[in-house]
Amino acid sequence: MGNNNRRPFRERVAAFMAGRYGIDRLYYFLLAICFILIVINIFANSYVISIIESALFIYAIYRVMSRNIYKRQQENEKFLKLCEKPKKFLNLQKCKKRDRKTHVYRKCPSCRNNLRLPKEKGEHTVVCPCCKNRFNVKI
Repeated sequence: MGNNNRRPFRERVAAFMAGRYGIDRLYYFLLAICFILIVINIFANSYVISIIESALFIYAIYRVMSRNIYKRQQENEKFLKLCEKPKKFLNLQKCKKRDRKTHVYRKCPSCRNNLRLPKEKGEHTVVCPCCKNRFNVKI
């Protein structure tokens, strides 16, 4: 037991975490929500919010310490898939704002893919790079 204490702390933590799931994006999200609830609870002083933030923190730690790696990976994949659509939408809005003076965005009527077109007045024939569909666009 005396030898164990001589190992650096980092090695002891690594040995403890061996075979456990660890930290992922869902963990960071849960901690962020927990932190937000803590800040809200400073002003609201609600017992219900306190219970919710404690439960979220306990669940986040449980996920990190879990040995059921396959199940935790599935949970994280579901979370990432759920976040994918809003992330794409926000990224598209950011690009639209950045390019508002030089480009317009239109959807292909066939595959519904967003196309970035130069902002030139008039009617143009556009070919979708994904489905090769030709259609007219008035800008």
